[in-house]
Amino acid sequence: MSDMGEQTQASARPGAAGPDATDVVQRFVTAVRDGVQQVMVGKTETIELAIAALLARGHVLIEDVPGTGKTTLAKALAATMQCDFTRIQFTPDLVPADVLGINFFDMNKRQFEFRPGPVFTQILLADEINRATPRTQSALLEAMQEGQVSIDGVTMALPVPFFVIATLNPVEMEGTFPLPEAQLDRFLLRLELGYPSLAEEAAMLDRFAARNVNPAVRPVVGPEDIARAQAAVDAVAVNGPVRDYLLAIVAATRDDDRLRLGASPRAALALQRASQARAAIDGRNYVIPDDIKALAVPALAHRLSVDTGPRLRGVSAANIIAEILERIAVPIEG
Repeated sequence: MSDMGEQTQASARPGAAGPDATDVVQRFVTAVRDGVQQVMVGKTETIELAIAALLARGHVLIEDVPGTGKTTLAKALAATMQCDFTRIQFTPDLVPADVLGINFFDMNKRQFEFRPGPVFTQILLADEINRATPRTQSALLEAMQEGQVSIDGVTMALPVPFFVIATLNPVEMEGTFPLPEAQLDRFLLRLELGYPSLAEEAAMLDRFAARNVNPAVRPVVGPEDIARAQAAVDAVAVNGPVRDYLLAIVAATRDDDRLRLGASPRAALALQRASQARAAIDGRNYVIPDDIKALAVPALAHRLSVDTGPRLRGVSAANIIAEILERIAVPIEG
């Protein structure tokens, strides 16, 4: 990831994560990114942001128009990790038990037994999540926040790591349901792929010209590698002036008259964790303001609710965050 802007950065002392720790993160990200790009052309920034969400112990929502590679990215990420992987195709008739599992009565044993649902996995692809009803979408809330599910009064832990990659089609409205604010707030980052450049699309056509070509994505890392990289990200330092800069951005969203809903405390924590991951990917053991600026829109925009009037005038949450970033002074070396 490249730094955005060339401001003088706030003084940041090295934290507990040393050069060896950040090297672990960089090698992890390089291996996974290169593995994913066996089946995807370009999109390096988006791929690295998705990996950053995993390393920050969060989840990612990939929202874009059909055919841009949302599902391909999710499946390729899972394939590189050597983790248990499950895909749920969300539909309007899906019910919470189809996601979480059910207790059923075993006639032979004459007792109830639990049959785990697809959520009991390490990497879960929630494909077209907005096609399920809000009731079914809400079945993931506890799983995404606490890494556990509660069924009939019994709480069961999910495997580690537990990483949800959800895809969302923002254009097609028939048969879809808006994601509740509480559900959106569980996603660490919201990403977009966008259309490829002409050069990227030409390279894609050349690489996949033959109809029978289906490049395999081989596993390059495992759960133990994920745990090591996550631990290194946890140790990245967020020093006082940088933390205050982050908090000022979050507070500004709560004071903006154009927003019905500002950023939650969970949003502030998400922005901090994502910034730590970005710093480690760049080989630093401390966060700088550019990390926060680069992650502000992916971490905050989907959690904000723009009031009706501004929204009808074309004002988006991303526009408001961009204005806030222009307005708030960046901490500089003293």
